[in-house]
Amino acid sequence: MFDDETAIFCQLQVGSRYRMVPQTRKQHHEDAMKTLFAATAAMITLAVPAFAEGDIAKGEKTFKKCKACHMIATPDGETIVKGGRTGPNLYGVVGRAAASTDFKYSKAMKAVGEGGLVWDEEQLMMFVANPRGYLKEMGTDGKTKMTFKLSKGGPDVAAYLATFSPAPDVEEEAAVEGEVESTEVEETATEETTVSE
Repeated sequence: MFDDETAIFCQLQVGSRYRMVPQTRKQHHEDAMKTLFAATAAMITLAVPAFAEGDIAKGEKTFKKCKACHMIATPDGETIVKGGRTGPNLYGVVGRAAASTDFKYSKAMKAVGEGGLVWDEEQLMMFVANPRGYLKEMGTDGKTKMTFKLSKGGPDVAAYLATFSPAPDVEEEAAVEGEVESTEVEETATEETTVSE
């Protein structure tokens, strides 16, 4: 077979033309790995959603505009930010499916939610900047109860709201731990019953 020093001819682009260039197998493999690495890095960069991180402190200040219609309250009833009830409670909105809480949403918002939209910071930023336009871009008629447009501070408000959203991993871990604990309790109870019989 060929060793690493055996010359092979590779087709390389030189300017606007392709030429057959002699290379050792080692050079060829190194060039191929560089190309593969560069292509992979480019694909990863393009796959990661690009959005500016918001300032949580500025978001808290900007959220005062939102309080006229929205509140932030935990599922157990603790009010974190007292606000209006014209709009839905925004506790846990980041990471939650659109139109999935106990609120009377518009048909357009329900359609987007049924279509699988899960709110993340980027989607929230786009929505609060132009709610009707956003819903139209999502393929609905654009009718929404939210008429307010937040022209500045969207990334900040999204970052602020994200602080009130439990991390999905934590919720999943808690659910799994709860299942494991209940299984362990059941197994212990079964063992005790078996021993006492």
